[in-house]
Amino acid sequence: MMSFFAGLGTGLSLIVAIGAQNAFVLKQGIMRQHVFWVCLFCALSDAILVTLGVAGMSTIATKIPWLAEAMKWGGVAFLIWYGTRSFRAAMAGGEALRPEGLKAGLAATLLTVAALTWLNPHVWLDTVVLLGAISAQWPSKLDFALGAMSGSFLFFFALGYGARLMAPVFARPRAWQILEICVGIVMWSIALKLILG
Repeated sequence: MMSFFAGLGTGLSLIVAIGAQNAFVLKQGIMRQHVFWVCLFCALSDAILVTLGVAGMSTIATKIPWLAEAMKWGGVAFLIWYGTRSFRAAMAGGEALRPEGLKAGLAATLLTVAALTWLNPHVWLDTVVLLGAISAQWPSKLDFALGAMSGSFLFFFALGYGARLMAPVFARPRAWQILEICVGIVMWSIALKLILG
């Protein structure tokens, strides 16, 4: 059980910081759109990545250096595009930013969260490289991995469904504009960090 709780704590500490993926989950939770599927997708993606890390994928990444570079620039391009979209939405303001005015299909929503998850080098670094390396220090790598996966499920579902508590605040268009600006800043900040290395 020590390995399990170590994995749980480590996994939670790595995903709690606000990032592109978390900002998207928060926004979907506030809008109450496809929350279950977005949370499930994020948690399952983390589970796959943790499994790859614990199974030794980090060594493959070091042997194929162009893979990390390709992921980096793909992530930068997507984050800049998504940030720009958020800033444009903030500038548009008004009724279009109310939850009932933002209807995106499940497929489009899942494609967006997939890009935010799988094209984000930080996600790979945290789940595959860091968790993979840390898991080797514990008696049971399997228990460590299960703990980290449990942390992902707990966090994403708490974030997605907990965001509903903020719904009254976001009944005002100004609050949506502020959220869109914050999301844009997060996306561009992460892109800048990737560019600067």
